[in-house]
Amino acid sequence: MTMRDVAFVMYPDYSTTTLTVVMAFEAANSVTEAPPYELHFVSETGGQIRTCSGMMVESEPFAQTPFHTLFVGGAANPTASTPGLIDYIRNAPRLHRRIVAISTGAFVLAEAGLLDGRNATTHWMHAPRLQAQYPAVKLAQNCIFTRDGPIWTAAGGAAGLDLSLAIIESDLGAGVAKAVARELVIYHRRTGSQSQISTLLELAPKTDRIHAALTYARDNLHKPLSVADLAEAAHLSSRQFSRAFLAETGHSPAKAIEILRVEGARNLMEQSRHSIEVVARLTGFSDRDQMRRAFLRAFGQPPQALRRMARLEATDSVETSVAID
Repeated sequence: MTMRDVAFVMYPDYSTTTLTVVMAFEAANSVTEAPPYELHFVSETGGQIRTCSGMMVESEPFAQTPFHTLFVGGAANPTASTPGLIDYIRNAPRLHRRIVAISTGAFVLAEAGLLDGRNATTHWMHAPRLQAQYPAVKLAQNCIFTRDGPIWTAAGGAAGLDLSLAIIESDLGAGVAKAVARELVIYHRRTGSQSQISTLLELAPKTDRIHAALTYARDNLHKPLSVADLAEAAHLSSRQFSRAFLAETGHSPAKAIEILRVEGARNLMEQSRHSIEVVARLTGFSDRDQMRRAFLRAFGQPPQALRRMARLEATDSVETSVAID
């Protein structure tokens, strides 16, 4: 098995949350007979680098050493980069086969010009600032991760794990990626096009009762889910429930249920081989036409288009790995 050098660029005020991706490559080394990755930590000065949490990380100084994959993590301050760091990243495509930014690491890549004209994402909190500062970036604000040629970006630490699993699958195959996911006790990776914010978080219920009703709905999408059913889950009368639900979420119960159904159906369309009819039935739509109309309202695209995009993303990932290797 080919050994691949993976390097993590460190700099002062570096966010330790982006180091969660290290776990994926450590796990890949533990689940294979011959470790496929050698991990490095590099910085402008070398030596110990203090992260934003106060943890010290030992690093090698920047050099002309080529790496298979170079990770640029985020910082508590998105503008914490230095001229030496930017020069190193600007020259990175000449040295390294794959370049990855996690969270606000996208600002470093953007400042170095690596994201001009490319699809990229960052944490939703910083996305408007990234777009304003670097208008040449094609910002995929709602994606958890993106890949545009050799440049990958992820929205944050958890999304970085999904991206890392995608990279491992691209490098070593689906079997190893699934073994890594099991090692980390997480679901096999989400596709990059999935939303950064889940529907439950977006609806933002303020009380436990409304949250309980939404959780019940999410876990029972295959059922009709009347207002009376949700009110019972919230231990409120139907009238009290409808009034409280609208006040807390800004949506009627019917609209919120449609949002939950669409999110569940999209996940199944992207991650399963179920037919459209089966997906519609599992997520509570009366038929495929009703689901199609809901998808058009939510995404502007039919279910089949989102499934094709997810499959194309997976195919492109494998083809990129072949080209890189």
